[in-house]
Amino acid sequence: MTDIPRRTAARTAKLASLPLGVAGRAAAGWGRRLVGGDGEEISAQLMAKSAEQLFAVLGELKGGAMKFGQALSVFEAAVPDEFAAPFRESLVKLQSAAPPMPTRDVHRMLAEQFGRGWRERFREFDETPAAAASIGQVHRAVWRDGRDVAVKVQYPGAEEALRSDLRQLSRMSRIMQPLVPGLEIKPLIAELRERMEEELDYRDEAEHQRAFAAAYDGDDKIRVPKVVASAPRAMVTEWVTGRKLSDVIHSGVQADRNRAAALLAEFHYSAPARVGLLHSDPHPGNFQVLDDGRLMVLDYGAVARLPEGLPRPLSVMVRLALENRPADLLALLHDEGFVRPGSRLRADEVVDYLAPFTEPLRTDWFRFNRRWLQSQAERVGDLRRPEFNTGRELNLPPQYLLVHRVTMGTLGVLCQLDADVPLRGIVRRWQPWIFDAEDESAGRHA
Repeated sequence: MTDIPRRTAARTAKLASLPLGVAGRAAAGWGRRLVGGDGEEISAQLMAKSAEQLFAVLGELKGGAMKFGQALSVFEAAVPDEFAAPFRESLVKLQSAAPPMPTRDVHRMLAEQFGRGWRERFREFDETPAAAASIGQVHRAVWRDGRDVAVKVQYPGAEEALRSDLRQLSRMSRIMQPLVPGLEIKPLIAELRERMEEELDYRDEAEHQRAFAAAYDGDDKIRVPKVVASAPRAMVTEWVTGRKLSDVIHSGVQADRNRAAALLAEFHYSAPARVGLLHSDPHPGNFQVLDDGRLMVLDYGAVARLPEGLPRPLSVMVRLALENRPADLLALLHDEGFVRPGSRLRADEVVDYLAPFTEPLRTDWFRFNRRWLQSQAERVGDLRRPEFNTGRELNLPPQYLLVHRVTMGTLGVLCQLDADVPLRGIVRRWQPWIFDAEDESAGRHA
């Protein structure tokens, strides 16, 4: 383990090179403008090269850097095409790939977690990793009872790497912000840091996955692999494989994209009611479509605990916006701490700002695509538009932060799928109080 400090130093050096590269290209672009170059064209070229460097570096790393890259990949659909096109391929790679750890490290970790006789638990063990993620990699194996299993092994020094990466990324957030317009980088990194501790102990992940597997056992839409064994830094689950969601996004026919999107929405909105948990890592690398048509969901390291289901005030806010009751909506936002003290926010401004959450629910079918998401990001991110000032008057209370991030991430993946989704019917099934009459006072304070 003595080489871990050197690895961490090398990772930090690579991350530190990003702002220098961005600054260098900016200086070069400024010089080219002085000699008569087209300003907009030069800016676009600089943005493309800087974005390429960002995702190339993140793709070479593990830990917090890759976790950050995966989180960004969910919001790729919100980035204008002139910026997203040059690095879209790199974003897809970030969803499911990373350099493998040496075989000796795999063996050492398995011996530490399952004992020196760990091989006796398996009939077969494939030394070549089948997949890689932010803090661990997966090997295919055959369990001692003959079942095909997936063995997830954490990278040595993952905790140190996560902390180092996220500290460095926090320092760089202001410089990276222009590369992903419409997405606030600093709060995203802060939220990732808060979730980091949970993901490091695979026993917590195993507990979450067992709960999901039990809730969806025999379901005709969702499949969750069952847990076979777990330890703090290693976990064994059933081996199940299908078509990667990233492949459906890239080359699926319209019917495939529509079905995958409907299944993803069903999983997102049903889990809090069925499990009391919300899967909180909705990037495409965690989903596959099985041959029987079901959606397989992987990676339960990060979850939101919602024993009462999705918070009722959020549902009531959506209902008030759908019913065009701006005064009641603004009052509820004040009650729940969504409006900053001293704000002079008008009720009609709030209804306009929340359009992305209500528009897909106004019709039986809604087309999610990049163009729609980009228009929403531009609407709230353009300093010249009133929605930008509205956003500055609003506050996201900590208890709602993760639910909001996961919901927006799920919408981002739906837009990557470019799909027609019966979202209104799905939400009605799991949150009927949004659409059906009820005692409003009970709804507001439930």
